[in-house]
Amino acid sequence: MTSLPRGFGAYVANLGVKDDTADFVVIGAERPIPVSGVFTRSRFAAPSVQSSRAVVGDGRAQAVVVVAKNANVANGAAGADDNRAVVAAVADRLGCTADAVVIASTGVIGRRYPIERMLAGIAVLPATLTLRDIDEAAVAITTTDTAVKISARHVAGSDARVVGMAKGAGMIEPNMATMIAVILTDAAVDAATLDSTFRAAVESTFNCVSIDTDTSTSDTAVVLASGVAGDVDPSAFASALHGVALDLTKMIAADGEGAEKLIEVCVDGARDRAQARRVAKAVVNSPLVKTAVHGADPNWGRVAMAIGKCDGDEDRDIDPDHVVIRFGPHELYPQRVDHTSLNALAAYLAGPEIVIHITLGTGAERCTVWGCDLTAGYVRINADYTT
Repeated sequence: MTSLPRGFGAYVANLGVKDDTADFVVIGAERPIPVSGVFTRSRFAAPSVQSSRAVVGDGRAQAVVVVAKNANVANGAAGADDNRAVVAAVADRLGCTADAVVIASTGVIGRRYPIERMLAGIAVLPATLTLRDIDEAAVAITTTDTAVKISARHVAGSDARVVGMAKGAGMIEPNMATMIAVILTDAAVDAATLDSTFRAAVESTFNCVSIDTDTSTSDTAVVLASGVAGDVDPSAFASALHGVALDLTKMIAADGEGAEKLIEVCVDGARDRAQARRVAKAVVNSPLVKTAVHGADPNWGRVAMAIGKCDGDEDRDIDPDHVVIRFGPHELYPQRVDHTSLNALAAYLAGPEIVIHITLGTGAERCTVWGCDLTAGYVRINADYTT
């Protein structure tokens, strides 16, 4: 089991949101504490996103609620009312104000909460949250996930910890954050430092994962700091926070719906990070690259094609004569793999983790993104999702 950082407790229950499995999580502290959050920029943003933005905007929160198996999106005023009712009910049970409760909701779009059933379940929520590990909570927030996603790191030079959980397997192409992630620490970090550190971590982790190019309406990533462990070195804290976010990012990419292989695309030698990210995303999102990886086919031409799609004015400096394409350690362009090396390349591509390394030759910046292969399983899962 993975224990929560000091200063936090949890509660997990089934409120009958969709089935008889756990679907409701509350993690809280004894008082309002520093919080930071990053959310989807979808025009169809969930009521949970809208209310939580306001909470983290104040820089302090006391609890995080996650409702699984119903996104409560596109339900108009009724959906907003249901969201407020859940937040108010949780706040009442915990003895805090509604503006101290962050909420995230994930699942099917366009269906209302079974609100009366949910409120009846929340009515027995204990005032003191006694669950001291994160494992049950990490299971409860999943939907189509096939694996539980938990990471924990110590903050160097202290006894403080950073512990996080996430869910996400599909509809993942972020524009600010991605999926749902809740990260907790007992380090003493003020709200402003927590916010800047978290946003920096998100930019190079959660914002660099893509499963299927579809942005969720409910993407939420939050971090709370109880302060129980006392002051820590800022750089050590940033390293631990980034490490947890990176672990969760890779778990999400590896658990893409129907996925069998993790794809890492590293682009270096770029003019700036934005260019490196554009090219990396073009490659990791290409259905033809994804299927080639799935079939262990060393078809580097598909990678070249994906790079070539970056044909906007900002990428006119990409010259094919200066580009290098590699699968793992094997250079495929401009130097070709000979027949002797094909066996080694085939063995590499048959593995569970594939690195595609591209050097652009336009500068000295880099970016790494993560995704997964495209399988028949992805189609089957999403064809049957609401039924």
